[in-house]
Amino acid sequence: MSAPAPGPATARLPHPDHSRPDHGHPDRPHPDHPHPDHSHPDHSRPDHGHRADQADALVLDGVRAVRGGRTVWAEGTLRVPAGAIVGVIGPNGAGKTTLFQLVLGLLPPAEGWIEVLGGPPRRGDRRIGYVPQNYRSALSDAIRARDLVTLGLTGTRFGLRRTSAADRKRVDDALRRVGATAFADERMSRLSGGQQQRVAIAQAIVDDAELLLLDEPLANLDLRHQQEVVALLGELRRERRVTIMVVAHDLNPLLPVLTDAVYLLDGHPHHDPIDAVVNEQLLTHLYGTRVRVVRTPQGDLFTRGG
Repeated sequence: MSAPAPGPATARLPHPDHSRPDHGHPDRPHPDHPHPDHSHPDHSRPDHGHRADQADALVLDGVRAVRGGRTVWAEGTLRVPAGAIVGVIGPNGAGKTTLFQLVLGLLPPAEGWIEVLGGPPRRGDRRIGYVPQNYRSALSDAIRARDLVTLGLTGTRFGLRRTSAADRKRVDDALRRVGATAFADERMSRLSGGQQQRVAIAQAIVDDAELLLLDEPLANLDLRHQQEVVALLGELRRERRVTIMVVAHDLNPLLPVLTDAVYLLDGHPHHDPIDAVVNEQLLTHLYGTRVRVVRTPQGDLFTRGG
């Protein structure tokens, strides 16, 4: 679905590409030095004579996020490159969903400046597909998968407009992209969690979204369905260069496809390549409990220990 109207999310079972993504970012710190110096962020606003680098999907400059009169986090200065798959991590209450609300234009920054896809954030930006964590609770028992995806084009659940042949083709294409054609006419209530997640992602991309915001898309999915969703995210990046930001408590299932991470640490958001973030010292500090990192030929895996 497009930007702030809450709408679902999903996944397809393609052939998972478990090769690690290319983390070579020549302008970023080397993975052997995983603690970039964030003590002196550059708060200079980008020059709008040539505005922020068009290779950036998201730019934050000195942003402070406030909800209910309380500062959630501050001094947010970072850039997320277009085409990245970004894990958004941090302890509960650190402000991960708040970051999404800022990007969607649902919450203005108390301080600082934000640029999303080359301009200020705005409600209803159809270039952004959003799948909230609790989307399943908002679904009618009777709604079909195809109808849900159609809502991504036609508007809210309370006001469908007549669909055109072109609309129906776009819906079919989105369902096909996520591997949901076989159950497109089934009721959502009869689908598995993994199938529902595929349909939700189809709704998010049906309007050719350039940026996907997924809030805990792997929550409550078994291992097989998690792998299906992760494989789909990798396909979307390869085929369409979509920028994907994923809120996650557990990075392990996502490591095969993640290129970057935004982590909420000590009241500030930071951005680094994923290899710099999968680090025992940083993750232990982030979560407040001992985290061990095991490096394998398939990629970095971390588990929490006492």
